[in-house]
Order: sequence, then C-alpha cells, then structure tokens
Amino acid sequence: MFSQSLIFLILLLGIGVIAKNQSLIIAVFVLIVLKAAGLDSKAFSFLQSKGINWGVTIITIAVLAPIASGEIGFRDLGGAFKSPYAWVALVSGIAVALLAKGGIVLLAEDPHITTALVLGTILAVSIFKGVAVGPLIGAGIAYMAMKIFELFK
Repeated sequence: MFSQSLIFLILLLGIGVIAKNQSLIIAVFVLIVLKAAGLDSKAFSFLQSKGINWGVTIITIAVLAPIASGEIGFRDLGGAFKSPYAWVALVSGIAVALLAKGGIVLLAEDPHITTALVLGTILAVSIFKGVAVGPLIGAGIAYMAMKIFELFK
C-alpha cells in the first residue's frame, strides 16, 4: 500500500508544513496526487527532464516582469551603473547564473544529490529562518565546492 517513495514524500510534506515552506508543500502535494492518480510513470520522467527548464523560465519571467510593466526602464538601467552597489549586484548576478549552470550539470550527472540539497534547504528554512531559493543554486554551489575539492585531492 505505502511504497518507500510515498512514505518519503509524506515525510517531506510534513517537514514542509513544519517549516512553513509553501513551495515544498505544493511540490510534494502535486507529486503525491500524480502518484495516487497512477500518472507517475510517465509524468515523473517528463517532469524530471523538463522541470528545471520550466522553473528557470518562470523565474526569468518574474525577474523581467518589472521591465514589461514599465517599473524599470532604460533610465533606471543607466542610473544603476553609477552606484558601486549596482556593480556588485551585476557581478553577483553573473556569479549566481554561472553557479546555477554548474547546478544543472550536477543534478543531471548526480540526481541523488537532490535529496541532500532539499534536506539542507529545509533545515536552513526551518532552523535558521533562511529563504528557500530551490535546489538549483544549492547544486551550483555544491558543484563549485566539489570542483575546488578535486583540485586539492
């Protein structure tokens, strides 16, 4: 009746509720519903292969929405480069995008690492009041750390 994967999902759902992590709650709930409906065999492999790209697309839409709404324009862009903080933000944006690229590589090559990343995110949110930004950037940081570790090995 209860498979190991379903028990694991229910455990993650409980952790999501305790941590008040809405993204985790919704994600686990959707997966449980798909599993209960018998759609898991095709849906899970499809979501696994396309989900990260969809997520990146949705995040990109959210980031670009202020430009589309007119909140941010060329004047803001030009003014931003007059501030040293804007240059720090620019470099940070580049660094995060490059880290996320490494995260995609890591998750594709080593998908079981997702479990540790999700657990780390849940612990940071529930214990340290962190913000869940998803496993992609965590995977990118892990990928970078692993590459640095390999240099000294």
